[in-house]
Amino acid sequence: MSDPCIICSGTELRPFHPGLLRCPECGHAIADLRVTDEELWEIYRKEYFFGEEYSDYVADRAILEENFKLRLRSLRPFLRPERHRRLLEIGSAYGFFLAVARSEFESVQGIDITEDGVRHAHEVLGLNVIQKDLLQHDFGQEKFDVVCLWDTIEHLRAPHRYIEKAASLVQRGGLIAITTGDIDSLNARFKKASWRLIHPPSHMHYFTRKSLERLLANHGFDTVYNRYCGFYRSLDNVLYNLLILRYGVPWFYKAMKKSGVGRVRVYLNVYDIMNVIARKQ
Repeated sequence: MSDPCIICSGTELRPFHPGLLRCPECGHAIADLRVTDEELWEIYRKEYFFGEEYSDYVADRAILEENFKLRLRSLRPFLRPERHRRLLEIGSAYGFFLAVARSEFESVQGIDITEDGVRHAHEVLGLNVIQKDLLQHDFGQEKFDVVCLWDTIEHLRAPHRYIEKAASLVQRGGLIAITTGDIDSLNARFKKASWRLIHPPSHMHYFTRKSLERLLANHGFDTVYNRYCGFYRSLDNVLYNLLILRYGVPWFYKAMKKSGVGRVRVYLNVYDIMNVIARKQ
């Protein structure tokens, strides 16, 4: 028997795509497997960022920062400099968003479980980042005005608990900003089980625009922005995902990499990644 839906507490989760269950009440989908936090954390070793999911995360820094500039641009209209001074990023990885954002806030702080990413953010970029799971860290009396989870919430075993914890760290008028895939998007419905974002166990939860808004509302957040967003990718990263991770033809990938074509930057928006901003009531 599956656990109740984290969005609406429905208990009749039904088979959806292979390996996924879906709640017929709210449309939220989850990976149909049992894993511990420790098993999930083990996924995000250094190898995840250098070979298992990305070809070279640090080498793509410039492109990743361009994506974070886009996210910051969408967030900026909702920021009041006198009110939104302290930012926390949950899932800060190698610190590239914080490096982009620190000039716009009085303080920025990150938290992530990946040892190598936290070390890089702290030692190379000089950022205030801690290696810890959010649910296990005591912030004491510390509060934040903006909390961000960029491409993070889908990786969590119990994302509702993280939103609950985030809500406890944000006072009235504070903001939370999230990007994640929309499993009810036209692209996801067309691709069905072959949608590129379906890959448990690294992706455990699959939201719709309505289910994410409902989750946020459950914890006192009123959604003020919910749109699909595009992103930049290096052609090298695109080719790596297709030729290595999906089709397993390393010789072709190596040939394309040697040609230098991988240095090309491409912008994509297939309208299946949502960017959601909500305000604490």
